[in-house]
Amino acid sequence: MNSRRNASLVVAAVAVLALTTACGQEKGTQTNGQSVGAAQPAAGGYGTDSGYGADTKAEAAKPAGQLAVWESEKLGKVVTDSAGFTLYRFDKDTASPPKSNCEGACATAWPIVAADGAEAAPGVDPSLIGEVTRADGTKQLTIAGWPMYRYAKDTNPGDATGQGVGGTWFAAAPDGKKAAPAAATADLPGLSVRKDPKLGDIMVDARGMTVYRFTKDSAWPMKSACTGACLDKWPVVAPLDIKDTKGIIKKGFVTFNRPDGLKQQSVDCWPVYTFAGDKKPGDVNGQGVGGTWFAASPDAKPVGAPK
Repeated sequence: MNSRRNASLVVAAVAVLALTTACGQEKGTQTNGQSVGAAQPAAGGYGTDSGYGADTKAEAAKPAGQLAVWESEKLGKVVTDSAGFTLYRFDKDTASPPKSNCEGACATAWPIVAADGAEAAPGVDPSLIGEVTRADGTKQLTIAGWPMYRYAKDTNPGDATGQGVGGTWFAAAPDGKKAAPAAATADLPGLSVRKDPKLGDIMVDARGMTVYRFTKDSAWPMKSACTGACLDKWPVVAPLDIKDTKGIIKKGFVTFNRPDGLKQQSVDCWPVYTFAGDKKPGDVNGQGVGGTWFAASPDAKPVGAPK
């Protein structure tokens, strides 16, 4: 019994030492870091209103009909159903193989789109349209393998209030990818540097959107103080390959496995975010919000934060 317990203590000590090397006093370059924070789990990453399509049984799932493409100034090309309602994809789903991980209360807030009768938007490859059979037998529409949903809080055609919710829900482009403005479709790395006229060099994501630091977070122990509803406004930056970066610090480039189940990129062991209030590349509307949110510099420092 004692020998078994001693062995467990040794394994735990080795795990702590490995993380300390990555995000402690001696930070490494790239490692599969594990969350050691005590942040409370998020509220679920989706709304609570029943609204549109609250009944998620197979017979109640509404088909998309003739898909269309809405050209949004803020989001770029967005796929909609025949009634003009925005369709969404969920980062916790998979496209290969297609699988939905939105059930129960999630599927109430994010009603699934039935596959029956769906037709590709004009000019879009019909072979991208498919379906996945859910656990209850419902056939759900997929685009390029990604299951499609509506959002209960979208009350009018053209609404896209689900964009960025929980850092996991995004309007779908006609090719199944996340919708992005045309100006952000340039071949940018996952994280790179942009020179802002007021802030100087700041970090941006692949869409050209500003990346932020939250001064209430900590790097060691790695912990995010942004949970629950906070994530609706400050979506996490999803994990990236360190090779998919340019001009930013390489130390402490680790994945933060958050207590709420989301995986978040950290740079120099600091969790990083974008801001839902930034609508286009170049926006820095999150700068200084609450005296705690600041654009991240290439070395992951909060630009303009009080010393």
